[in-house]
Amino acid sequence: MANGLIWATAEDLARNRGKVLSLYRQILRSVNSPDLPLSYAARLSKKAEVRTIFIFGSEERSLHNIADLIDTAEYSLSILKKGRLP
Repeated sequence: MANGLIWATAEDLARNRGKVLSLYRQILRSVNSPDLPLSYAARLSKKAEVRTIFIFGSEERSLHNIADLIDTAEYSLSILKKGRLP
């Protein structure tokens, strides 16, 4: 993310697209894990929350906000992999 100073360039967005999609898929898979003590309705709710966050994040053009989205997704994934939900 070095080309744009504040706003992301097309190259910045293309560079981060794969990582963001990968994190999105990993989080959805983790929410579906039978290790999490969630009911079916709770799983659907959590999946909807994840989709909403990533839909709004996909419209983001600020370098700092994109980096925050990636950091938050990585942190959430680490919590989910430990098998507990905040």
